[in-house]
Amino acid sequence: MTTRLPREHREQQAQRAQQARSPLLIRGMTADDCEAVAVVRVRGWQFAYAGLIPQPYLDAMDAGEDAVRRRAHFAAGRGRVFNIVAERDGAVIGWACCGPYRPDVPRTGDGELYALYVLPEHLSTGAGRALMAEALAWAGAAGHRVLRLWVLEGNARARRFYERCGFAADGAEEPFDVGGVSVP
Repeated sequence: MTTRLPREHREQQAQRAQQARSPLLIRGMTADDCEAVAVVRVRGWQFAYAGLIPQPYLDAMDAGEDAVRRRAHFAAGRGRVFNIVAERDGAVIGWACCGPYRPDVPRTGDGELYALYVLPEHLSTGAGRALMAEALAWAGAAGHRVLRLWVLEGNARARRFYERCGFAADGAEEPFDVGGVSVP
């Protein structure tokens, strides 16, 4: 059986193939990256969580406001939190952040992947996998035997990505309230 892919799909595949051929640099995040990371985070949320989180909440997200929070989080996490960016052609296209598991609960010795986002137009180009590989290497070097993460139940794309990276659902659930709506 065969089918002809729509022109738009073929163009997207060609664009991703071109992006994947551009050199990818994974490096430590700096304070100067906070604005770019905020854009990655906001656009990542708006893409990944469409249909899962109330749309008015996603629409109200502002990269400028998020950059202020990123800067504060970045400054507060120095030495405990590992922030990395993926850069292609001089532009930040992805970000990952990890550290001790749930710093607000008794220490377990486990690590936690707090965030991993890639700009939607750079999905499936290897940037997410490269960020994950670096996060896993950091966790091992930091002495964490386990790296945990939380993912929305309905985020099938992310769940598939994490499973391909070796993660498995552990059955843990936690209420997550976004914009007055509980999201599993």
